[in-house]
Amino acid sequence: MIGTPPPDAIVVGAGIVGAAVADALSRDGARVTVLDAGGAGLGATAVGMGHLVAMDDTPAQLDLTAYSLDLWRTLSAELPPSCEYDPAGTLWVAEEQEQLDGADERARAYAARGLSLERLDGTDVAALEPNLRPGLAGGLLARRDAILYPPGAARALLDRASARGARVREHVRVTAIGPRQVTALGETLRADIVVNAAGLEAARLTPDLPIVPRKGHLVITDRAPGFCHHQIVEMGYLKSAHQMTAESAAFNVQPRATGQVLIGSSRELVGWDASCNRGLVNRMLGRALQFMPALSRLPAIRIWTGFRPATPDKLPLIGPWEGTPGLWIAAGHEGLGITTSLGTAGLLVDLIAGRRPAIDPAPFAPGRRVAT
Repeated sequence: MIGTPPPDAIVVGAGIVGAAVADALSRDGARVTVLDAGGAGLGATAVGMGHLVAMDDTPAQLDLTAYSLDLWRTLSAELPPSCEYDPAGTLWVAEEQEQLDGADERARAYAARGLSLERLDGTDVAALEPNLRPGLAGGLLARRDAILYPPGAARALLDRASARGARVREHVRVTAIGPRQVTALGETLRADIVVNAAGLEAARLTPDLPIVPRKGHLVITDRAPGFCHHQIVEMGYLKSAHQMTAESAAFNVQPRATGQVLIGSSRELVGWDASCNRGLVNRMLGRALQFMPALSRLPAIRIWTGFRPATPDKLPLIGPWEGTPGLWIAAGHEGLGITTSLGTAGLLVDLIAGRRPAIDPAPFAPGRRVAT
């Protein structure tokens, strides 16, 4: 390291959030070093669904997801084929008419952020996705949502940063973060800017971060091209996904570029127990079969678990960490890290540069009071 000038910025974590931050910092002219304990994009990024989806559990969540979707659409033309970007849209399906109550209000909230939701009746839903069961009440179609392959996207973002001179060091475990410095492999590296984007490891490195692991299961089928055409999610998904209960399951499927169907999703608060909860998987698959009985014809070829870095109020931590000069946080995204990675990077880099961000940063401040 002798004779090498210190980087302007060190990003800890090479998942999709860290990769997006590295890309944005390098685009801003910073000399960036990215450190990851494993391989780039191989942590939480590699085990989740690749949805790019607007979510409206809170106004702040809708602000961040809508902002991020705009950035992904702008970037999509530059993404390599390895990202498997698919502007498939999301079809939210309702079992009963009462689940459609409030759809007009929801559509207005989306429209205020430049997004559109089309209200559909049961006939429309059946025409779009014939493998859904007959008799559904209707749905909402978000045409501007998309799907991608997260590890490929993380690598593509890092490649963009590397083309501007960023250094990506894999299999380098950071053991400590201090004021304008990190310790890795017994070496102290210094920079004006240190970004903790270490996902589930973020709370180990910055112990007061309110981040806990939340386990999920996913199932992928054998190839069945054309089985479904949109990401399809039940309208009860938000309630299931965003309440911090011990365990939950909801219907969510994605068509993959390989022709396979990815089936989700579940959530559990079980610490670091990575074992397969067969009872919960059966609940998850049973829920999927209630909406799409034809899934029973597709062989399931793999089941896996992964952990999402969750915060109590379901919003990520983005911004400066008070008390540690030079330290910035980009962590706690749970199941929306893929969607919000670009928005997180844009918000963070604007704050670092002293620019006015595109959206209000206050709801994401790492030092905010978070009810547990």
